[in-house]
Amino acid sequence: MEVVVQGESSDVSSKYTLNPSRICNEDILLCVDVDVESLVEMKSTGSNGRPLTRLDSIKQAILMFIHAKLSINPDHRFAFATLSKSASLLRKEFSSEVESAVAAVMGLSATSSCGPADLTSLFQIASHEAKKSRAQNRIFRVILIYCRSSAKPHHQWPINRKLFTLDVIYLHDKPGPDNCPQEVYDALVESLEHVSEYEGYIHESGQGLARVLYRHMCVLLSHPQQRCPQEYVDIPKSLTKKLPASETMPCDDSVPVSSQ
Repeated sequence: MEVVVQGESSDVSSKYTLNPSRICNEDILLCVDVDVESLVEMKSTGSNGRPLTRLDSIKQAILMFIHAKLSINPDHRFAFATLSKSASLLRKEFSSEVESAVAAVMGLSATSSCGPADLTSLFQIASHEAKKSRAQNRIFRVILIYCRSSAKPHHQWPINRKLFTLDVIYLHDKPGPDNCPQEVYDALVESLEHVSEYEGYIHESGQGLARVLYRHMCVLLSHPQQRCPQEYVDIPKSLTKKLPASETMPCDDSVPVSSQ
């Protein structure tokens, strides 16, 4: 597309060209931390009245993400992995089939305490699969959902090998004598910046609220090739900021429900 920009003088004009670019379909590897800390209870309850665990909420968030992503573009594909001491693929083949995705997600279960996670194996899997995706003119993304507050992840990965984009959601406990969520978060940020081809996003929450997790997953619906830097992301906006001062609700996340 060619755009002509007129200057102040009618005799002067400048031209610039917006080069066409292809927005590729995505292959997305969703990797879930299955350490025992994924069984920590959230402040939300399920339909049976029992508290949801982090893993319960993660499953719901992933299924919501897949349905929404496929409604945007049915050609995106998904596969799944778990992270204990290292990463393991649950399903090697990437697919757009919702039924198989539901079966894989609902089959996720936690293990015992795993200690520090080695992300090297996850990056190796992603790099191998990303090469196959590139051969099909697709791009590759990893979404890591990490739940450990007391064990920093580590990796050994060349700084110049960026074949995929990494997004991270970090669910953690409050700081205390036995955990160090800030140090874990810093290590996750370093990993993201170290390996990401496009702009990777990282979100964290220590509130124990499922709706915060769902909100973060909604932001990750954004395509890596169409993202702005994360510091410029100002969505979703608080509902209270859209109301007149006299109608401001006491809770930032409350949604008015009509009785009619």
